[in-house]
Amino acid sequence: LVRMTPERGDEGMALNDSRKCLSCGTWMYRLKDGLTWDLFKALALGQCMSAMICGTAVTSQYLATDLHMDTPMLQSFISYSLLCLTYTAALIFRRGDGNILQILKTKWWKYFLLGLTDVEANYAVVKAYQYTTLTSIQLLDCFVIPALMVLSWFILKTRYRPTHYVAVCVCLAGVGAMVGADLLSGRNQGNTADILLGDALVLVSATLYAISNVCQEYTVKNLSRGEFLGMLGLFGTLISGVQLGHFFPRYERNCPSALLLAGFGLCMYGMYSCMPVVVKMTSATAANLSLLTADLFSLFFGLFLFQYSFSGLYIVSLVTILVGFVTFNAVPTLTLPPPPSSDATRFDEGAFRPSSKLQEDGRAENPCSPQGGDTEQSTHWNHERF
Repeated sequence: LVRMTPERGDEGMALNDSRKCLSCGTWMYRLKDGLTWDLFKALALGQCMSAMICGTAVTSQYLATDLHMDTPMLQSFISYSLLCLTYTAALIFRRGDGNILQILKTKWWKYFLLGLTDVEANYAVVKAYQYTTLTSIQLLDCFVIPALMVLSWFILKTRYRPTHYVAVCVCLAGVGAMVGADLLSGRNQGNTADILLGDALVLVSATLYAISNVCQEYTVKNLSRGEFLGMLGLFGTLISGVQLGHFFPRYERNCPSALLLAGFGLCMYGMYSCMPVVVKMTSATAANLSLLTADLFSLFFGLFLFQYSFSGLYIVSLVTILVGFVTFNAVPTLTLPPPPSSDATRFDEGAFRPSSKLQEDGRAENPCSPQGGDTEQSTHWNHERF
């Protein structure tokens, strides 16, 4: 049993406030209190990232179909090099503990593993297109969402509410509608040379992406966005450069290929630059939910560029995914801190706190406040076990 007693403030006012209560140790959070300006900014940035991923898909398709260029590692090398030229260079001119030399002295092997994970995740998903169908890739790539939630549960101590699981199911239903539209329209489903190998590559890629994104969320929320992107650019460039040197592509150098490669690199650079911002505002899981619309952007562009046939299910899919994303972020997750060293039979409100950008001072927000923040006479609660 749990008994709630106010630590300070007017007890009568706190108990009579019907808009705020506790149930099973969590806030009964009202949906409309989570619909904030920050949420819509995250939604807009997420759709910008989806558009950038669409740009990488369009340029890659032109490179593969029109110019017959199979250069996934070269494309990755270009995007990592752009990160290295900007964010890694910025770390060089930093002073103090944020300097690149200080970071490399203590954490070089961690960022090396992060860079290796990210590079191979990109390579595996591009390679999968040679062996399996587009439908399999679209469906299996969603495995990154449950993988992220499991890793966040154990590594980041994130605790989800039932609303979050429902929101994820809604987003996945939107992906199902998109795949159904592809099947009904008879869209080209890709190769079937070795479906099992291709499907395995997609699952490996999704798992590696989940690991990379969890590391990204920890870094940008506890260290800095610049450090994450600088180290990823450095080690991503080195690792992809080594692999590129071993499997150097042979193709005709011309102006169209250079422009398409530059377009791919700029789109990936923009996506990598925006991703930490969205992750810090929401979470890695939420950021990946917003990216589920990337295939829809590719389809809309394909209507004009590749003469794809249109289906009303595409609109249904887009709306469904966006509704799921908003629902997921409107209710904050809970973060479980390390076990206290004091009396284990007592714990205060810090045992569960909303994991969102809105609680920058570490205290849970008061959902009853018109601003969504702390009120002048806030009430703090202790939970006493007996």
